[in-house]
Amino acid sequence: MKEPARILIVGGGYVGMYTALRLQRKVKRGEAHIIVIDPEPYMTYQPFLPEAAAGSISPRHVVVPLRRTLPKCQVVIGEVTSIEHAKRTATISTLATREDSTGAIEVHYDELILAPGSISRTLPVPGLADHGIGFKTVEEAIGLRNHVLEQMDIASSTRDPDVRDAALTFVFVGGGYAGVEALAELEDMARYAARYYHNLEPDDLRFILVEASGRILPEVGEDMGRYALRELRGRNIDVRLDTRLDSCVDRVAVLSDGARFPTRTLVWTAGVKAHPVLSATDLPLNGQGRLKCTAALTVDGVEHAWAAGDAAAVPDLTAEEGTYCAPNAQHAVRQAKVLAGNVLASLRDRPLKDYRHKYVGSVASLGLHKGVAHVYGRKLKGYPAWFMHRAYHLSRIPTFNRKARVLAEWTLTGLFKREIVSLGSLENPRAEFELAADTGRHPEAS
Repeated sequence: MKEPARILIVGGGYVGMYTALRLQRKVKRGEAHIIVIDPEPYMTYQPFLPEAAAGSISPRHVVVPLRRTLPKCQVVIGEVTSIEHAKRTATISTLATREDSTGAIEVHYDELILAPGSISRTLPVPGLADHGIGFKTVEEAIGLRNHVLEQMDIASSTRDPDVRDAALTFVFVGGGYAGVEALAELEDMARYAARYYHNLEPDDLRFILVEASGRILPEVGEDMGRYALRELRGRNIDVRLDTRLDSCVDRVAVLSDGARFPTRTLVWTAGVKAHPVLSATDLPLNGQGRLKCTAALTVDGVEHAWAAGDAAAVPDLTAEEGTYCAPNAQHAVRQAKVLAGNVLASLRDRPLKDYRHKYVGSVASLGLHKGVAHVYGRKLKGYPAWFMHRAYHLSRIPTFNRKARVLAEWTLTGLFKREIVSLGSLENPRAEFELAADTGRHPEAS
């Protein structure tokens, strides 16, 4: 009998998880063995990160557990450090290999699907590495929420006006989806929380959005982008276009227009770049470090290698020649469906299909009950756009389990007041015990 094909999927994000999910449903018994490798045991649904940061959704409901969702796949929690496709081997470092000092392990495969996603694109801005906060993971989103509430606690209790002003100044760099939605949701949450502080007023908080180009939210179109700009500025948010962050040394944000803002919060959402594992392969890359791919989602000129999502430069057949699909979630989910079908077609000696897409539109949240949308040529704003944003992403998040939990939380949030609790101590859970062990202080006394 023919041995099952070993399909190695690198990455458990949008492309990796959706591709594995479709393969496990369509593959025949004994036809293939699917291995999914990711550093985390879950897939993060990133469009819900702003709502998780604002307290509208619990962090555990923003993630989808890989082992439960992919019961017919072998899920390995580890990091791929290099790939030799000529030998069909991937070198993997896992928690166990680090613990027992046995070194990395090699995994052999027949078909390779590269979907490691992307990482934050940083620039050599002085002080950024020391003081910047990212917004790509659920840990960063919840850490940012705790940080914002902690700054309000500092401002409420300090007698130093300089410390107070810096604590209440929040600078966000990047006017795309991540930056605008994160800023809008956290600003909404923070100004709401201010009513529970005896010496803070909502207008004491200062939010600044820095964008290097001349517009924000280019994904929703020029008209809706202008509306979003008016909406944010109408909420007393300082939006600075055609402006760059030049420095943030000593917690002072220095902008290219000469402005200086002492701040204890600098959120960096200025784009993404290809995952570094791609440079540790023998596969062809383009100038941006992404894999050169065909419209059928094969790696160009290489057999048995596939890619999609942020890691792949896929030709956009619906646009003019030389245009590539944007690295966003909408493309990733759709490409995963075509990718899974093509991998199965390859195993069964059937022709491959090219990836083509129809533009559905874009939606963006600007805080509770506020949003913008450009869907099927129709432009929406305010509450209808916000409702469309929630409805669309509720339909996209994987598994009925997660859909039901998110919907239940939204319902409870609408019936009761917003949560404003900071759980910053979760980031260092042993701190209280260590204090008790060193000083004799009892944790119960806290």
